[in-house]
Amino acid sequence: MIGLIQRVTRASVVVEGKEVGAIGNGLLVLLCAERGDSVREADLLLTKLRGYRVFGDAEGKMNRSVVDVDGALLLVPQFTLAADTRSGTRPSFTPAAAPDEARRLFDYFLTQACQLHGTVAAGVFGAHMEVSLTNDGPVTFWLQVKPVEIGG
Repeated sequence: MIGLIQRVTRASVVVEGKEVGAIGNGLLVLLCAERGDSVREADLLLTKLRGYRVFGDAEGKMNRSVVDVDGALLLVPQFTLAADTRSGTRPSFTPAAAPDEARRLFDYFLTQACQLHGTVAAGVFGAHMEVSLTNDGPVTFWLQVKPVEIGG
């Protein structure tokens, strides 16, 4: 499972002209389920991103997590993060989870985040979304949790 996290001072998602999610200080998280992902990868990624130290401490060093700063999460499904761009001029999305499985894992991730975290907002799976943000820094990190291969 992939999470592209961006430290933001504000972020929002609009679908069909209506704002469906918005946060202030926190993390915008673009989420992508890959083939073979399960709730295990979702749980590990959520734990990792909630603990990832990307916010400044008193000395300005990245020593504080979104939990430490009581920051919000804006979760946005984005299957294009799984794109295979190694050849040609058009991406292949073969590495992405099938839509039904990706939706199930996004919904699971969102439910878990809402149970574990303070302020959580979300985009809409499968919708055309307009995402706006003010990236603070800019600070952006790619987090990925790969499925465990059976017998390997």
